Formats: sequence, structure tokens, C-alpha cells
Amino acid sequence: MAIGNPGVILVLVSEHNRLDELAEKLSDVYLVIGPLYRRVFRFVEQEAPRESLSVGVRAVLDLLRRNGPMTVPQMGRAQSLSRQFVQRMVNDAVERGLAELVDNPAHRRSRLVRLTPDGDAAITALATRELANLRPVAQDLTSAEIDSCLRVLNRMLAELDHVDVD
Repeated sequence: MAIGNPGVILVLVSEHNRLDELAEKLSDVYLVIGPLYRRVFRFVEQEAPRESLSVGVRAVLDLLRRNGPMTVPQMGRAQSLSRQFVQRMVNDAVERGLAELVDNPAHRRSRLVRLTPDGDAAITALATRELANLRPVAQDLTSAEIDSCLRVLNRMLAELDHVDVD
């Protein structure tokens, strides 16, 4: 019975072990993301009252600030949130005069959501405070480290694209 090339088998086992070690490190990322997300959520809850923003409305306003007018389905996909949840947050923002619905030239039935001047002022004030709180973290990091972190997190997110959020 032929066993094959021992060198090839050793390389395959070595590669398998390397991937297992990296997968273990990636699982550590999930262990950090959970507490980080919950603390950021609490921080937003504590800071947003100055503008009377819920965490959900804050997320909608920030998405519009960064990307310009968007449809509700686009916002849901961008944030991995259900369309229904995003719609409720948009409705709240519109009722409060922070966002408005405008005709969408690309799609008659899916209106665009855009910031109003009041919405822009509210999210800009909150984002300015949030950036000030991130400056101490930025002191100890390089741009390349942050880019690396974003690359890894975006790759992990892309691997879960098949998961339905609705």
C-alpha cells in the first residue's frame, strides 16, 4: 500500500495546524467584540440624551451622515439590521424632524431618507464627542494597525454574509 509523499502530508498537517491556531485567535476577537459592543451601546445611551437620541436613531443618523441619502433597505443591509427595525428608527427620526423622506429617482416605491439640518447638527455634535473619547486610544496605535484591524473585522463580517438578519 502506497503512503504518498511524507513531505506533502507534513505540509498539509502543518497548514491545518496553522489554520486552527489562527481560527482560535479569531474566536478571541469575538470574545472582545461582545463586551466592546455592549460598552459602546451604553456609552451612546449615556451621551445621546444630550441630543435626545436613542441608539437606533443615532445609528440611522450616523449612517446618513457618512453615506448621504439612503433607502431603508440599504440602511438595513449596511448595518445588518432588519428592514422593519430600521423603518421604526427612521419613522422616529422623521417624527422628530431629524430626517426626512424624499423621492428616489432610481426607485419610485422606495423613498430616500436624508438628514435635515437639525439631524445633521445632532449627529455631528454626538460624533464630535465620540471622537474626543477615542483620541486616547488613538495615541497608542498606528494607522496601519487600525487598517489591519478593520481588514480582519471586515473579513470576519463578510464570512457571515449568508446569515439572514430579517
